[in-house]
Amino acid sequence: MTIIESSYFWQGTKIRLRATQRSDWEQWKLESTDSEAIRLMEWGIELPKNDIDVAEVSDKYDNFKDNFRKMFAIEELSNNQLVGLINLNSLDHKNGVFSFGLGVHRGYRNNGYASEATRIIMRYGFYELRMQKCNSSCVEINEASLKFHKNLGFIEEGRRRRIIYMDGKFYDNILLGITREEFDEIESKYSKICRGTRTRKSLL
Repeated sequence: MTIIESSYFWQGTKIRLRATQRSDWEQWKLESTDSEAIRLMEWGIELPKNDIDVAEVSDKYDNFKDNFRKMFAIEELSNNQLVGLINLNSLDHKNGVFSFGLGVHRGYRNNGYASEATRIIMRYGFYELRMQKCNSSCVEINEASLKFHKNLGFIEEGRRRRIIYMDGKFYDNILLGITREEFDEIESKYSKICRGTRTRKSLL
């Protein structure tokens, strides 16, 4: 795939989002062996996957066929490499709320890919689908996820105590959210930083 110009809605400075394809799910299957990451994200250990699982999930999600969960591949701009998956889910048009799910593959974490992909998804939810709030949550011991959400502007709204059981222990579920107005403020600051970076580069 050729590099798309920077004005493309689904593209950031490091990544772009695209529709998923069969080969993406082959990588997803390999990532299912990262049991500790899966445990923190899914709140438990998944059963092993086989080739039929890959075919079924590809048929279900590719080209945004599933109405509940819109799946995107996260692709690195520099080399078109698949680095993870993100989805838009739980769309509630009556109340104007939505959520997202995210997974960055091993070897590509801590590069800002997750933040950029999530920011694109939230722009779509808020500015194209007229949503007014994005909800999320994480298990209390997932410190990386909690930090990630707060860096994006999410506010900790409460917790549901002892509702997650895994690895022989009970844990709290931390509830997080960001409103359209709060996201607008974060986006305004982010845009100013990006404009400043472009200006400094133009002066070099």
